[in-house]
Amino acid sequence: MSESLNRLVALLKEHTPVSRPSHHSKPWWSPHLSILRREYHKAARTAREHDTPQMREVAGTSKAGYFKAIKAAKNKHWSSFLLTATPQSLWTAKRFAYGRAQPRFPSLPGAETPQQMNSVLLDHFFSPKEPFSPPPRLRPNRSAPPLTTDEIAATLSKCSPTSAPGPDGIPYSTWKQVNKINPSILLHILSLLVLLGYHPASLKSSNGVVLDKPGKPSYESPSSFRIIVLIRMMSKILERIIAARLLAAARLRGLLHPNQCGSLPGLSTYDACLTLTNDVKTL
Repeated sequence: MSESLNRLVALLKEHTPVSRPSHHSKPWWSPHLSILRREYHKAARTAREHDTPQMREVAGTSKAGYFKAIKAAKNKHWSSFLLTATPQSLWTAKRFAYGRAQPRFPSLPGAETPQQMNSVLLDHFFSPKEPFSPPPRLRPNRSAPPLTTDEIAATLSKCSPTSAPGPDGIPYSTWKQVNKINPSILLHILSLLVLLGYHPASLKSSNGVVLDKPGKPSYESPSSFRIIVLIRMMSKILERIIAARLLAAARLRGLLHPNQCGSLPGLSTYDACLTLTNDVKTL
């Protein structure tokens, strides 16, 4: 029986490939840990064969020393890895420290198809509204200052060329080039809208991009996501022009508080901090 078993073991060793784990799997391993592992397994086998309090104590001590040495080897290797980290390996260190991020694709109850997910998210982010009523008869506002090319150029100069476009797919950079080559194009398009004081519904169409909120324990609710609305650049240009005019009118009529810093050009958090510091020192 023993000879047959020995032949079977020999055949298995001859025809079974030996597993060679990658050196990346346990880079913290050392020959000292191999010795501790053999001693731990030997003590555990002895404790199972001779179930005495003394053998169980020896096995427990050997086990504690083995796993303590593993923990110390891992900490030493991690510290060495961080000391020799390069700008290219920093992201690897971050992945080791935080682990792989869980998938955050929408998994909403009762929504299995993309169309159903779209319907659930739309119902969550946009409450139902009454149908859009056609505008009344438009009358020109003769008191409105006429739009100028300098006003459009100043507005475009403050627009970031990296902003994502809306449904039209035309970014700010394209409109800047168009206005640079032929300033009359935007002037003719927007002058009538400014004169009538009308923002047409065709310019209000937008694309919604749903992004996940990081750090959520579960992504099975629409509240775990946020939506970014990308409207047409033409609409944004018009809104910036009207906002600049409203700001100038508010300053001219004294409608703004002297300490107002937010949403005003030329003022920032630094000015707000100086104002607060001055009030604290003078009181």
